[in-house]
Amino acid sequence: MKSNLRRTNLQIDDYLDLLNLAIQLGDVKWQKEIRRKMELMLSLLETAQ
Repeated sequence: MKSNLRRTNLQIDDYLDLLNLAIQLGDVKWQKEIRRKMELMLSLLETAQ
């Protein structure tokens, strides 16, 4: 379980990096897609606990 949590944290960090890049580029469509994926990932994580 600890390994899954660490992997999830890394994925969230990666998505945050991508979101920051999308914001810097002004790509609103990409920002929405990244946010949607992050929300899905976090809801799945909450369900698993």
